[in-house]
This record gives sequence, C-alpha cells and structure tokens, in this order.
Amino acid sequence: MVLQRLESAYQTVLAALLAERAPEGHWVGELSTSALSTATTVAALALVQKASKARGSFETPIAGGIDWLAAHQNDNGGWGDTVRSFSNISTTMLCRAAFHLTGTASAHEKTLQRCEVWLHTRYGSTPEELAEAVRARYGKDRTFSVPILMTSALAGLVSWSEVPSLPFELACFPQSWFRFLRIPVVSYALPALIAIGQAVYHHRPPWNPLMRGIRRLAIEKSLRVLQKIQPTGGGFLEAAPLTSFVTMALASIGRADHPAVDKCVAFLVNSVRPDGSWPIDTNLATWVTTLSINALATAGELDNLDRKDTLCDWLLRQQYKERHPYTGADPGGWAWTDLSGGVPDADDTPGALLALHHLNSTCTAEIDDGFAWFWTLQNRDEGIPTFCRGWGHLPFDRSGCDLTAHVLRALASRYEGRTPQRILSTNQLVGLRDGGLRYLARHQRADGSWLPLWFGCQHAPDDENPTYGTARVLAAYRDLDLMSGDPAKRGIAWLLSVQNADGGWGGAANTPSSIEETALAVEVLLDAGDTTQPAVERGLAWLIERIESGGLAEATPIGFYFAKLWYFEKLYPLIFSVAALGRARRKFASSEARR
Repeated sequence: MVLQRLESAYQTVLAALLAERAPEGHWVGELSTSALSTATTVAALALVQKASKARGSFETPIAGGIDWLAAHQNDNGGWGDTVRSFSNISTTMLCRAAFHLTGTASAHEKTLQRCEVWLHTRYGSTPEELAEAVRARYGKDRTFSVPILMTSALAGLVSWSEVPSLPFELACFPQSWFRFLRIPVVSYALPALIAIGQAVYHHRPPWNPLMRGIRRLAIEKSLRVLQKIQPTGGGFLEAAPLTSFVTMALASIGRADHPAVDKCVAFLVNSVRPDGSWPIDTNLATWVTTLSINALATAGELDNLDRKDTLCDWLLRQQYKERHPYTGADPGGWAWTDLSGGVPDADDTPGALLALHHLNSTCTAEIDDGFAWFWTLQNRDEGIPTFCRGWGHLPFDRSGCDLTAHVLRALASRYEGRTPQRILSTNQLVGLRDGGLRYLARHQRADGSWLPLWFGCQHAPDDENPTYGTARVLAAYRDLDLMSGDPAKRGIAWLLSVQNADGGWGGAANTPSSIEETALAVEVLLDAGDTTQPAVERGLAWLIERIESGGLAEATPIGFYFAKLWYFEKLYPLIFSVAALGRARRKFASSEARR
C-alpha cells in the first residue's frame, strides 16, 4: 500500500465530511428515501382527505408519492424499504394498499399486476395466505404486523378477521407498570397500540361483552395519553410510518378531526421531499454529529476543527433535562435527533458522552447526569437496552451487544483522569463496566462474533450483521485495554476469517464488501496486534480504491430502524472512513517516527 494514496484518500473523505456540516456547526446527514414511508404517508393523507370535511386537498403530495412509488418498483415487482433494498412482503403489501387507498389502482394496473405476481409466487394467492405470511415474519411481536394488516384491511385487501387486536386499554396504566403487562408491542410503539388498537376494536369488536365494555371505557382516556406523548412537531419518533399508522387508524374510526391527527397531518405534509417521497425518519442529527466528532477525534483532527465551543453547546442543548413523557426515561440521556420527536436512548447517550469527552467539555454536572442515566437503564442480564429497562421479551427492547459496548466505551473515557463525585460512586461505575463485560462474554457467539441490535446485512442469513456487532464490541475491549483477553482474541479471529478475497468486509461471511463494514473492521483491527497487519493492509487497499473510484456516494443499507426497517445514511461511509483512514494514518506516521 502506498502511503501517498492513503493520505490522498483520507483528505478526500475528510473534506467531504467537513463539507457536510450545517451552518450552525453540527451535522444533519441525509437518510435514505423510503418506499414504506411514502406508501403509508399517501395512504394516511388519502384517508384523512376522504373522512374530514374541514380539510383542504392533499392531491398534490398524494399524486407525487404515488408517482414516486410507481417509478421505484423493483424489477421483480416488489418494493424494498430503500431504493437499494431487496423486495420484502411488508413494504410490498403497504405499497399495494397505498394504490388502492388513494384511488389510483386502475391508473397503475400494470404496476399492481407485477406486484401481485411477486406476492403470489412467494407467499400465496389468497388474502388469508398473505396475512399469515405477514404474521409469520414477525412472530409474537405485533409492532409491525398489525399496522400492515390494518392498512391492508382498510384497503379491502384482507378481512378484518386477519388483523389481531391490540390491548389499547393497557395504555391507561402508569408507565411504570408497562414492563409487567407483557404488552405485545415494543416500547416505542405505544402510539400504535392506542390508535390501531382502537381501529381494530371499531372495525372488529371483541365477542366478549366484558372486554367490549372495558375497551369502550378506555377509548377517551387512552386518546388523552396519545395526546400527552405526542411531540410538539406532531411526528411520533419523527417517523413517517408510525405517524401515518396513527393517522390512518384514527381517520378510519371517525376521528379525522381529532387534535392528534391535526398534528400528525402537519408533520407528514411538511416532511415530504422535493421528489415526492418521504424518508424513514426526519434526521439522525445528534447521532451523526457525535459519530463525526468521535471519528475526527480518532483521526486526530479535532484540534483543527473550528467552532468547537458552539458544537459543544449545541450538543449539551440536546440532553433531556426532564423525565420523558413518551417512555418515562429519566433525565440525562440523548436522542438520535435534535427535533421534538426524539427519545433518549442507549446508543446516542454514550455517543454524546464520548463526544463531550473529546471536546474537553467542562460541564461535569451534565456529564454525570448522562452516566447516571445508564444506571437506571441496565437490565437484570447486565446488558443495556435501547429505551426502557425491563421490557426485554420483544426484539429491539432487549439488551444489545452494540449498545452495551457503546456504554462501555463511554465508561472507559470516564476513567481517564476524572471520577464522578456527584451522582454515581466509583463502585457503581465499576459495577456497570464489569456487568457489561460479563454480558458481552455471555453473548459472544460460538464462532467468536457478536450480533448488533440496530444494524443488519440484507445479504446475510436472518439479515444479521456480525461484522458491525463484532467491530463495535472490539472497540470497547480496545478502549478498556482488554484486547489481549480471550473474548477479544476470538472476536479478532472471527473478523479475520470473514475478510473477503477482494480485501474488504461485508456484514457477514461471503457477503459483498462495503465501505461502511470494511472501515469498521479496519479501524478496530489496527490496534489488534501485528498479526492483523496483512489483513489491515488489504482492507485499506480496498477502501482506498473504493474512495478513489467514487464509492463514497453509494451508501449501503446497513441500518435497521424500528421494526427492522432498512435505511442507509449518506454520512456513514464518510464518518467510518475518516475514523479508519485517520487512525491508520496516525499509526503509520508513529511507526515511521520510531524508525
């Protein structure tokens, strides 16, 4: 590998990342456009337009969204979550329903014929078979299967008997009870539980008169809960699908003029993109900002970054200072976005704490609050979940290896010269660290890898991405100076074993190499000992060649959003490459200086 090429590639990607800063100094990024978001949004607007006499016309955004869907159907007749995603039954069923709900099915007859062929070939030709295929994809978790089936029922494509009920009356209980109630949706889906639960109750009342009475009594109170947890911007979690499902459900039961629907509709109309589509979420501004800061710190570039004080102030303003109305999370955490629909979580909070550490923040009270927030979140299994402690019986509410590792990295920064005195004792921090390490050791797979909770690979079995998970866990072992231990050695060996013949890494063995996954693997293997040097050099060569050939513009759909909805983020290739190439550049410069 020629060092000049490394330097040139690094300067290219560094300039690209810095050019993406907003005028205020932070990063906003750009999430991929989503066929699923577009389909659910136009369906919701069409139902509201039909049901509400007080509203104007949404014909323009509906027509734009439908045209976009027709133009971005995959060649096989289905739709994927992004324009680079494989077709799947969830998005295809929702896109199919959108054409019917918007009254545009006849105008797009050929599009729908190709869709029907794709569905019938893979899942069956009857509505019952398609409904069962949707339920089978998600198992016991009703977070996404019920909204899909509700949308299909509203379009007349499946019977309401195929739509499972949701116990919306449980939303009337105190938040502290939710972990004990075995609610069949994940913690972030409370708005769907309320609104869709009421829609199913309306269209298919339970046969049990006692249950009918209980749910009838819970209607108004649960709607007040919905209004209470709705953010000021109107969009639940800043997510068009969740907001659209709430809108559809309420519009279908005569609530199109409800105040919660008003705010939902305003959010949806205001978030359409110029091409007529909608993204999966508004932005990941806080997440990509902290990733960028931490990547620049890894590369040794923070001293050259301007407006660091402004950036630090912006980041501190994103910390939640009060108990969150949505999840009941204690103060002290950070969400993925700077907008009102965010919810504090255990990936963004350690990212923010690491960024503040690298920015040399002197705001010790806020930092201590962040570490105390982890203490309130750690599960009995000693791992860290995303939002809420104790909800662990459904996917995305359980503890995660990537989340636990990220918290451990933040804790490692805490041991560098400062000990909190205000909230947590040193023993409590040590308990968090040691418990997290035990959790990671127990959840290391037999082959030496770890699985992440929030990232996947569409080319891998079960959509898993052990490359991301293993690289993120190894980063925690590295930062805690534990790379010589057996778990880290086994993780390193696994990463080396799945390197592709071209020198890059995909999300798992025998999957196509990507910039994101290669950069993550290279960055952590740089500090894994001399035996990894040949693999690192091959990985760097692949990464440099991809950057030289313009590959930075081709972000890979590696991200899982809620309910395993795929996304890609424009900044991920830039951020991960800055970290990998910057660390390599510093390492090689240090080696040259010692000679």
